[in-house]
Amino acid sequence: MAEISPVSDIEHPLVRPVKNEPPTHYPSGKPKKKEKISRWFYDFRRQWQLQLMVWPGIIFLIIFSYIPMWGVLIAFKNYGMTDTFSSAPWVGLSNFQQIVSDPTFWSSMVNTLAISLIKLGIQFPLTIIMAVMIYEVKEGIFKKTVQTISYLPHFLSWIVLGGMIISWMGTGGIFNQLLGLIGIHSTANHLLDPNSYWAIASLSDTWKEVGWGTIMYLAAMSGIDPTLYEAATIDGASRIRKIWSITIPSIRFMIILQLIMWVPGIIGSNLDQTMALINGAIYQTANVVNYYTFQMAIAQGNLSYGTAVGLGMSVVGLILTLMVYFATKKLNDGVSVL
Repeated sequence: MAEISPVSDIEHPLVRPVKNEPPTHYPSGKPKKKEKISRWFYDFRRQWQLQLMVWPGIIFLIIFSYIPMWGVLIAFKNYGMTDTFSSAPWVGLSNFQQIVSDPTFWSSMVNTLAISLIKLGIQFPLTIIMAVMIYEVKEGIFKKTVQTISYLPHFLSWIVLGGMIISWMGTGGIFNQLLGLIGIHSTANHLLDPNSYWAIASLSDTWKEVGWGTIMYLAAMSGIDPTLYEAATIDGASRIRKIWSITIPSIRFMIILQLIMWVPGIIGSNLDQTMALINGAIYQTANVVNYYTFQMAIAQGNLSYGTAVGLGMSVVGLILTLMVYFATKKLNDGVSVL
């Protein structure tokens, strides 16, 4: 019988050997700078097809994500429309001091945290529940129809959805009609009630995004070994027991990852949603940080102040993300999901 070569000897079509391969073991224990450079060029030549696919994305990030970071210097200057980065005078931390002393900013922060935490408490678990429900349905027309209907609101802009919600919550809207069916007669315009806005903003965003959010969980569930369910069936486990003991533990890393990605949005809010729904009657409860930044930077032309607000929120978001990351890593027995 012919001897079968090991898998490591099989030549990958995109990773072909290159002559003059640099050494992998060095007498000194660590490669020198020239040896590192030689190794990098060797790896680049060996994987040049893969490198051609990666480098356009890297160049895109450098041009549109890293180079514009130079603009954060505006937060420490008194920058006007006619100024340049070099001509604008330095003001140090005065913009940040103004933010801390502005009661409107703190009011917008309260609104942002309230709406975001309500969405986190409703949308995050509801997305997991809906993903499990879709996963448990057998493949067919019904399952595809449910997925299509649940995904559809995600692709509609808040300009369209805002008009729909304004109509639904109006005096003669569908919401008041539904209340009338259960014996509650109301002619109020609920979007003029400041006490109702947090609930309207949270529930409308949940309706828009909950279906789209199931995609990642469904992708994770598709990798679950079906023999686990077969073994559980033989042992007499119910469907609920299978979900609790097999499905949920199998996607725990995806749940943790989604939570880590969700946290930075807690101190931010949907600017498009706010601009579509806000009005003078509910300004005190609808004004969120992103809308406050937009008003200060664009509407009033105070670019330095708006940049300072954005920079401060980015730093806080980074701190929250790191806190959640290390907390979830500790709870997961030191195993990182990233």
